[in-house]
Amino acid sequence: MEYEIRDINLAPSGEKKIDWVRKHCDILRSLEEDFKREKPFEGIRIALSIHLEAKTAYLCKVLASGGAEMYITGSNPLSTQDDVAAALVKSGLSVFAWYGATEEEYNSHIEKVLSHHCNIIIDDGGDLVGMLHGKMKDELSYVVGGCEETTTGINRLKAMAKAKKLEFPMVMVNDADCKHLFDNRYGTGQSVWDGINRTTNLIVAGKNVVVAGYGWCGKGVSMRAKGLGAKVYVTEVDPIKAIEAVMDGFSVLPMDEAAKIGDFFVTVTGCAGVISVDQMKKMKDGAILCNAGHFDVEIDMAGLRKAAQSTIDQRKNIIGYEVEKNKFVYVLGEGRLVNLACGDGHPAEIMDMSFAIQALSAKYLVEHGKELKEKLIVVPREVDLEVANRKLSFLGINIDKLTPEQKEYLNQG
Repeated sequence: MEYEIRDINLAPSGEKKIDWVRKHCDILRSLEEDFKREKPFEGIRIALSIHLEAKTAYLCKVLASGGAEMYITGSNPLSTQDDVAAALVKSGLSVFAWYGATEEEYNSHIEKVLSHHCNIIIDDGGDLVGMLHGKMKDELSYVVGGCEETTTGINRLKAMAKAKKLEFPMVMVNDADCKHLFDNRYGTGQSVWDGINRTTNLIVAGKNVVVAGYGWCGKGVSMRAKGLGAKVYVTEVDPIKAIEAVMDGFSVLPMDEAAKIGDFFVTVTGCAGVISVDQMKKMKDGAILCNAGHFDVEIDMAGLRKAAQSTIDQRKNIIGYEVEKNKFVYVLGEGRLVNLACGDGHPAEIMDMSFAIQALSAKYLVEHGKELKEKLIVVPREVDLEVANRKLSFLGINIDKLTPEQKEYLNQG
């Protein structure tokens, strides 16, 4: 076993976190029992890069229980929890990650994970896949296929596939109904405000909240902001999503106008340059900015650092930037994912569904990967339905089933 972490002595704290998650992840716990018995990953090496906290750690342990040899890193330098990394190493898994990694260290950890001839890739944002198709092409021949967790990662995969540069099939886990309908909406909605509230210790009620992007994540963030008593403004580039936001009861306007009135700004677009330095200069003194998209490019942090007349390290995970004389805007978590850089990420019960999709998609690739002709793979409907049915069972909920006559009626030409 190889590893590169901060401190193995942190393991007891991480073990407690993982145990707490396990108690609240009914679906993964049931899969763990199945995998122990069936060993679907025997002889398989899995490279995994997802935000390295307790829920991800439990996914790794579930996959390992099925016989997988795990090689693990984080997908964001500020979301890795060192005690959780230590706990995984203590349990016998190979981990290369630590909190606050430099760009060089972060890339080095990815290289070390990928250097083990891995067969299945589980990615969050596309950094593993990007490295495999760039610096580490020699490892491509070992890969059967992979799974992608996020919208951002799938966008990167689609660009690669369109350019005919994607060398192996990737399952678009984010697009599964049991992932994006719950993880992106309810998970992001709650965890973003968990991160903001614990970091700022400020009230949301009565404030103006600007949400950039009204996809499933933006819907969740907006809904929770409204529930906290804020007046919510949405910015969008997609006219259909803009209409959705209006019909959901929110005001829609361009960022240039929203910049003048917002107290809190949350970007959830998956795009770059969503809030520019010029727009930050229009903001109120004391405006608070954060990002809930995968990469730290939605707020123009590079431009802000250059343009700021001064900075102040206000409190943990809050840096103030003087954008004009005596006018400061405050950025949470260095513009990285606020729910993980400033919190513990999505609730365990939500990630139970998302990571069950991951585990079953990885199993599908082991069983069918060599037969797949397409490079972008939709999560099989039976996987989505299995997760949904397990979830309903653990919730103690029964639903109706179609009768043979109803099925015949629906299948008529």
